[in-house]
Amino acid sequence: MRFSLLFLAVSALTLNSACSQKRDVAANTTPPSSTASGKTYFQPKAVTGKPDEFPVQKTEAEWKKALTPDQYYILREQGTERPFTGKYHDNHAEGSYYCAADGNLLFFSDTKFESGTGWPSFFAPAAATSVKVASDDTFGMSRDEIVCAKCGGHLGHVFNDGPKPTGQRYCMDGNALVFQKKK
Repeated sequence: MRFSLLFLAVSALTLNSACSQKRDVAANTTPPSSTASGKTYFQPKAVTGKPDEFPVQKTEAEWKKALTPDQYYILREQGTERPFTGKYHDNHAEGSYYCAADGNLLFFSDTKFESGTGWPSFFAPAAATSVKVASDDTFGMSRDEIVCAKCGGHLGHVFNDGPKPTGQRYCMDGNALVFQKKK
């Protein structure tokens, strides 16, 4: 019993410290930024809340049929996998990451970095059409949620403690992603 309570307390502290930093959603609507190398990195647009905002629309029954239970929990119920348990936190292969719900291109492996949080972390989305940002005030924290720009599925959160060149950390749930290795 004591071990269970201790484990729960440590898990809560880990989740809170790794995913509790707040960003200004309005800051995410800026134009793309470039580095000295000429590479362009995109900032996600804010979720508008319009009914037709996300082109991929399905009923909950259709989502449950199309997704695994873990994918459904994360993508449709805004769940979070435990740190260091997801598929891609330690993936170092070259390739691309896609939304597990609709196949939308989200991130490239050259923007992935070791954040030490136990979740796959990236410093920039693949394109302006990859992800959107929404306010998330659950669990007594104020964070910026990242959702797929095609289906609106929950992917994770973004924080301002990432590496150069963007200073951002897109902390994603691995079960919300599908990886395709570069050929």
